[in-house]
Amino acid sequence: NTNEIVVPKLSMDGLADYSRNDGYVKGDVELTMETVKFNYDRGRKFSVDAMDNEETAGLAFGKLSSEFIRTRVVPEMDAFRFAKYAGTDGISKATGTLADGNAVLAALVAAQSKMDDDEVPTENRYLYITPTHYNAVQAVDTTKSKEVLAGFTKIEKVPQSRFYSGIELKDGTTSGEEAGGFAKADGAADLNFMILHKDALLQYPKHTVNKIITPEANQESDGYLFFYRAYGLAEVYENKRAGVYAHIKG
Repeated sequence: NTNEIVVPKLSMDGLADYSRNDGYVKGDVELTMETVKFNYDRGRKFSVDAMDNEETAGLAFGKLSSEFIRTRVVPEMDAFRFAKYAGTDGISKATGTLADGNAVLAALVAAQSKMDDDEVPTENRYLYITPTHYNAVQAVDTTKSKEVLAGFTKIEKVPQSRFYSGIELKDGTTSGEEAGGFAKADGAADLNFMILHKDALLQYPKHTVNKIITPEANQESDGYLFFYRAYGLAEVYENKRAGVYAHIKG
C-alpha cells in the first residue's frame, strides 16, 4: 500500500487422531494480513560552491558523497536496525556483564541453546558482536570457541557506538539537533551481541535517492547539489520473534 506493507500470516490446526471408522478430523486454516508501516524516512541536501570545489581540486565535492554515506548513513542505518530489533517485544533477551572470553562463550552457548529450544533453524543465524567481545573469544583460542563460532552463518563485528538497545534520531531542525544523526536513547543500554535469523527479519529499503546536480543545472546557486534519502522499514515478523536474540550489557 501507499506507506505500508501487508504481510500474509497463515495459522492452522495441528494433527488429530485418525479414526478407522470416520477417517480424518477436519482442521481449520486461516489466512490473515498483518499491516506493517514504513518506519525509516531520512534525508539530507548539501551544497558546495563551484569555486570552493575548483580551488580544492575537486575534493570539496568529490569526497562528500562517499564520506557522507560511510560516516553518517551506514552507522545510522545499522544503529536504527539493531535498536529496532532489540526493542521488539517478545524476542529472546539476556542481560549481564561479560568480563572475559569464557563469559562471552558461555553467553553465546546459552543463546544458541535458547534458539534451538525455540526451534529456530540453525541455518542463516548471523552473529553481530562488539569487537571487544569478539577479540576476547578469539583470545581463548580453544576447540570449544571455534566450534561455538562455527555455528553461525556469518559473524560481523559492530562498533559499540552504533550498537544500542534504543536510539534517538535527530530531526535536523529542532534547536540542538541541527547536525542530525542519532544518539543513544535515554534509558537504553549497550548491546554485547545479537543473533539474528535471516527469515525473522522484515528489512526492506523501498526507496533510496543518491543524486547530484551540477552548477549548470542548479537553478538556485552556482554550486553542486548532493541529495540523499533513504525510505524503508526494519521489523521482526510477529510469529518469528524467537529468531532474534539480544544480549544486553548489565
